[in-house]
Amino acid sequence: MRAMLKVLDIPAYPVAIYSGDPAYVREEWASPFQFNHCIIAIRVRDDTQAATAITHPKLGRLLIFDATDDDTPVGDLPEHEQGSFALLIAGDAGTLMRMPVTAPETNGLDREIEATLTGDGSLTATVREKAAGSWASGYRSEFRHESRPNYMKIIEGWISSGAPAARVSNVEAKDNSADGRFDLNVAFSAADYGQLMQNRLLVFKPTIVSRRESLFLTEAKRKYPVVLRSRAFSESVRVKLPPGFDVDELPDAVKLESPFGSYKTTYEVKNGELFFTRALSVRATTIPPDQYESVRKFYEKIRAAEVAPVVLAKK
Repeated sequence: MRAMLKVLDIPAYPVAIYSGDPAYVREEWASPFQFNHCIIAIRVRDDTQAATAITHPKLGRLLIFDATDDDTPVGDLPEHEQGSFALLIAGDAGTLMRMPVTAPETNGLDREIEATLTGDGSLTATVREKAAGSWASGYRSEFRHESRPNYMKIIEGWISSGAPAARVSNVEAKDNSADGRFDLNVAFSAADYGQLMQNRLLVFKPTIVSRRESLFLTEAKRKYPVVLRSRAFSESVRVKLPPGFDVDELPDAVKLESPFGSYKTTYEVKNGELFFTRALSVRATTIPPDQYESVRKFYEKIRAAEVAPVVLAKK
């Protein structure tokens, strides 16, 4: 890539980095054996705005890019390289530099769900997702590198984790790699999604599908730091409620704020439909073991909010 850029009279510099763990390279340990990978820093104009552009005191504006990762477009950087110390190889101007970290909103996943619930608990739904940044890179990697049967199994497994025994009827994936985006639409049905109790109460979870990521922080104590990635997630759900039922119980809305992230949910019933929203934003940070309790409680409250059911009662 440096050779191609040189033909266009665009300066570029190798950047030695450790691929796999942003915390691996130690600033105080001057050794080339810390690095296992090479990416590139491209000289760009001073007014260039990009999530992975940084300013060098001597070389000016540099765009950091991993040309070996075909799932991550220009202007972005793989998650496992963000925030790492890396060595800019540029003669006397060379230095150990902290790699850029993209903002949560850059790595956003926006989801819309439209669903219909029947009186016997059966559900039909359509999920529409628009992914950007690291979310899009993960979706793109699945779509490009898995066979069609395996890809369908991944989608079906994800849907079934929230809606047991779901049957996926349609999957439409659109890779907008030039814009760093990925769109995914899934249609499915799930018999007995809602539980009909005593032929009078119908109970179901408005969190119909999961966020496709898990963070298991269930142990009471932790020996090592918790490394959080920069992510943003928003979801709006509209469920058409079955005729002959009224809402008997709604979960309480939740609003959480912490130094490393925020989370909130809302509920509204209008014209025979339930409107539910949830949003999570996490900033890239490393939580030391002595602060582990704060992050564990944060995610415990999120888990509790996302299993809280809505209860309908027959009129």
